Amino acid sequence: MDKIIKDVGDIQSRLLDHRPVINAEIRYFVREFEEKRAHRESRLLESMSKVVQEANEEVLPSDLEGVKQQLSNIIARLNAANHMAERVQQRELETHQSGQLQENIGRLKDEWADFVKEQQRLKEEVSQEHAEAVRQVSTLYSEKKKELEQLLADV
Repeated sequence: MDKIIKDVGDIQSRLLDHRPVINAEIRYFVREFEEKRAHRESRLLESMSKVVQEANEEVLPSDLEGVKQQLSNIIARLNAANHMAERVQQRELETHQSGQLQENIGRLKDEWADFVKEQQRLKEEVSQEHAEAVRQVSTLYSEKKKELEQLLADV
């Protein structure tokens, strides 16, 4: 019996214990990755360094001149837009001070008061309808409760 148990244990360890195989695969992967990847990474870094140096020496100075030109154009446009905004603001101020605006404000206040009154009336209607519905539901449930108590008493 002991031999059978030992054989079953050996079979189980061979079939289900994959740690030795997995460890070997992990070591192989790490070795391959470190050896082959290291050379590729250093070449990539060297080429990137060359590209950055070229950009600093050649591309950057020419781009700075273009940026300066564009910034001067943008500043001129912003100044023009600022001037136009000031003119619009001045016109708006003049309009605000006119009597037409005061009339509109008074009319809007009256309309708002009418709106608030209508909303209050609608609120009261809804509250009354809700109270009636609650009363009906309460009556229905009290009747059902009485019927249930009577049925339980009869049983």
